[in-house]
Amino acid sequence: MTAHTLFKAALDKLPLVAILRGLRPAEAETVGMALTDAGWPSIEVPLNSPDPLQSIATLATRFPQALVGAGTVTTAAQVREVHEAGGRLIVSPHFNAAVVREAVRLGLVCLPGVMTATEAFAALDAGATGLKLFPAEMIPPAAVKALTAVLPPGTLLLPVGGISPANLAAYRSAGAAGFGIGSALYKPDMTPDQVRQNAMTFAADCAGIMRA
Repeated sequence: MTAHTLFKAALDKLPLVAILRGLRPAEAETVGMALTDAGWPSIEVPLNSPDPLQSIATLATRFPQALVGAGTVTTAAQVREVHEAGGRLIVSPHFNAAVVREAVRLGLVCLPGVMTATEAFAALDAGATGLKLFPAEMIPPAAVKALTAVLPPGTLLLPVGGISPANLAAYRSAGAAGFGIGSALYKPDMTPDQVRQNAMTFAADCAGIMRA
């Protein structure tokens, strides 16, 4: 299964990527269970979290059905480290051709961060699986709609930053294929039950939008 097919299958199941910034290895299993119980298929641990590779290894081993990987990936060496830890997802805050090409070489899902059409086309040319639109606070639904009009058909666009149940529908209508959800889903001081409740709320709202 190619990276694109793998990620598209995850988006078809539930188009939400959990961003667990600040996750500690000791809570990786319980938080991962809360998310997978709520049906979330994709989990990202940013590399500026405590011992992120350990958390990624735990999540990848414990939840092989999930697409687990890293965020805030900025170098090709980090891509290799995530791969060695068992991660299959590479997310960056920016577009770096070396990062994308290394992820492609290793067969990983790769979502570089972009804001402009120029960055978007360059990332796709490098082999990106999809595009993280970041920060979404600066890329409203109207801008997403404009991008979908010029990008290749089927380009997977995922707004990240400031996404909440209140704006899911507007972005989805504009052409967003999925969403990265961070602090509205998880903060380091939350209990697994709180994460589970947040995850279920987002999943229910998203399912309603997909049925509409």
